[in-house]
Amino acid sequence: MLSLFKKHAKLLILFSILLIVFYFSLPRQLFSDPYSIVLEDRHGQLLSAAIAEDGQWRFPEQHSIPEKFKEAIILYEDKRYHHHLGVDFISLARALKQNITAGKTVSGGSTLSMQVIRLARKNKSRTVIEKLIELALATRLEFKYSKKEILSLYASHAPFGGNVVGLEAACWRYFGREPNELSWAEAALLAVLPNNPSLIHLGKNREKLTLKRNRLLVKLNASGLLDQLSLDLAKAEPIPENPVTLPRGAPHLLDRLAKQYPAKDKIKTTIDGTLQQQVKQILNSHHQRLKGNQIFNAAAMVMEVKTGKVLAYLGNVEAGADHEQNVDIITSPRSTGSILKPFLYAAMLDEGKMLPRTLQPDIPVVINGFAPQNFSKDHDGAVSADKALIRSLNIPAVFELRDYRYEKFYELLKNIGFTTLKKPADHYGLSLILGGAEGTLWDITGAYASMGRTLNNFFEHPSINKYQRTDFHPPYFVQADSTKFLDSNNNTLEEASHLSAAAAYLTFTALQEVYRPGEQTGWRYFNNAKRIAWKTGTSHGFRDGWAIGLNADYVVGVWVGNADGEGRPGLTGTDAAAPIMFDVFSLLPGNAWFSEPKTEMVEIPVCTKSGYRVSTFCEAVDTVWVVKSGLQSAACPFHKKIQLSKDKKYQLHSGCESLTNITDANWFVLPPVQEYYYRIKNSSYQPLPAFRKDCADPRTIAAMEIIYPKSNSKIFVPRELDGSLGNTVFEATHRSAKVTIFWHLDGVYQQATKGLHKIAVHPTIGKHKLTVVDENGEVVAQEFEVL
Repeated sequence: MLSLFKKHAKLLILFSILLIVFYFSLPRQLFSDPYSIVLEDRHGQLLSAAIAEDGQWRFPEQHSIPEKFKEAIILYEDKRYHHHLGVDFISLARALKQNITAGKTVSGGSTLSMQVIRLARKNKSRTVIEKLIELALATRLEFKYSKKEILSLYASHAPFGGNVVGLEAACWRYFGREPNELSWAEAALLAVLPNNPSLIHLGKNREKLTLKRNRLLVKLNASGLLDQLSLDLAKAEPIPENPVTLPRGAPHLLDRLAKQYPAKDKIKTTIDGTLQQQVKQILNSHHQRLKGNQIFNAAAMVMEVKTGKVLAYLGNVEAGADHEQNVDIITSPRSTGSILKPFLYAAMLDEGKMLPRTLQPDIPVVINGFAPQNFSKDHDGAVSADKALIRSLNIPAVFELRDYRYEKFYELLKNIGFTTLKKPADHYGLSLILGGAEGTLWDITGAYASMGRTLNNFFEHPSINKYQRTDFHPPYFVQADSTKFLDSNNNTLEEASHLSAAAAYLTFTALQEVYRPGEQTGWRYFNNAKRIAWKTGTSHGFRDGWAIGLNADYVVGVWVGNADGEGRPGLTGTDAAAPIMFDVFSLLPGNAWFSEPKTEMVEIPVCTKSGYRVSTFCEAVDTVWVVKSGLQSAACPFHKKIQLSKDKKYQLHSGCESLTNITDANWFVLPPVQEYYYRIKNSSYQPLPAFRKDCADPRTIAAMEIIYPKSNSKIFVPRELDGSLGNTVFEATHRSAKVTIFWHLDGVYQQATKGLHKIAVHPTIGKHKLTVVDENGEVVAQEFEVL
């Protein structure tokens, strides 16, 4: 044996070297071509695709081949495919004979395995050396890959004419559908194309291409794969005349994912393709209406509340390049308007700083130079917290934020998912609640969904009713990302969350009552009407219209406006965005509503008129459900015990009348400025009776208040055309409409007013003191500064 080895040592060594070379001859990765980025919906249907970096439509490698194409390509290119090891010597001999007879190369005799090698080697020139290399590598290919895998490699990288590479791209480019939906005629057409892909040139060689296809169809019939009727029908099918535009169901999401997942070629999303198309149609329909008012852009997204899955993602409408249609509005920071008010409302309920019906001031106010106004430019004097939220009043929201502290609200917003608050809290101040900060439709819709998810998930632990703070998480649109948020095994249950289930429930209950536009107004009178908690927002200058709505299953977010920031009259959340939101909700199944988290709530008596917890002086009482922390809230400060004459026409006190002639009464009394505006809107409000003339006022209740300017405020007085300072209007109010008020500025008398207490003054730059005195001698004074 040893002598035999020595005798043939060189031959054995050479064989070993050749074996090693053969083993390592095949590259680990056959193809390094760039692929198109392909976006699929939750069912695996094509949503959108982007052309590859080299300008080719080349979809990522597919691992399954449709049976019709498989049969057609094997019959046409390599009928002994399943019976050779990469080289078909019968085909090679036939090809050699044909080439010698013709005196030129007319046939190659290549197997599909050899064609895979040729494609991987970029179709190098056809020389004898190159042919031998292909033979060797094709054999090596057969040892490494299965027949099915080799066929998949071929189908994924074969040229199909023009800049179309691979079967899947060819199916979408020429027929507009999935490979598994091919007819026999289409499968035969695609089988003959890689052999001579230039034939697909539109308007050229169409008859030749048809003949090649039909010859293959006849072979398929002869092999028993097609019956005669199927053959006749297949031959009658026309070949495509024009390439088909690939689906563009989610172009903005495609761009976003291409940046977010640069290493991925095919991405399966959570998008529902059918819903995506329906929402797109709704947006485009409303776009036709809105562009008449020069409003050109809109965006919408739909999410599952339970999971955070994005079901529809429409980053913009097809507004044209002139109107920034390529801008993804869903991720673009925009002024939030009033869309954040529900989060403040819930936070205030959570801390027990107010109850759902607690009266909030709605009066003219200037706070450190900030003078908020309601959208209507009107004032109610005082309005319940839930009604202020429903009507989206700005001034009560500012008073609430001042009470809650804007620094805390800023941190709350960041904790519940807002990523656009890049500057410190002091930069935004109280304007944070009125659109002073920017937000994205992505963050805002996600935060509403998280609030609903917290409420839903509160009941998953009925024995303990605890929270997982991870319920507040961003939306997601890639199936693989679900484990980041749905795997709760390691999430600790806690006693509290960013916002409690009870506060969320009371907030959503209030938001059901927001006035619905158009035909949605009478929603509660129809059995099939959807229960939706919803809120709108409109930014300063009518630049952004928002509408967010949700129930226990879904949340819909809509933005309308112009991508370049141009404002338009009538561009409001209610008129522009809300109709889109309700139309989208009409597509969604079910009508689930949230369950009451009564373990976190308590039913308590409240004063009917003020909404505060009852005091000993409240006479009309209601009961309401509140967050348990509401038990710490203050008792009603507006009901007071007063002393009246027997006929109840005058106020008295024991210093001017005997107790036998005095009757006690409980009276609802608002501060003077609130009362001034409240009386206009509430005819049932009864102001305090005046003191009898012979009975001095003990001044237990203020009768007069300055409306403008506020104490220690800084005001700006505009200049006239000649450069001098102009006038500014000061305003005060008195409980008695018949009383005269005397005005003094820096100790200098200005004028007297009666009924309507307003004066125009001409203050100089600097600090001043305004003093008002009524005819009964009551004095109110406060300082201000003119800038």
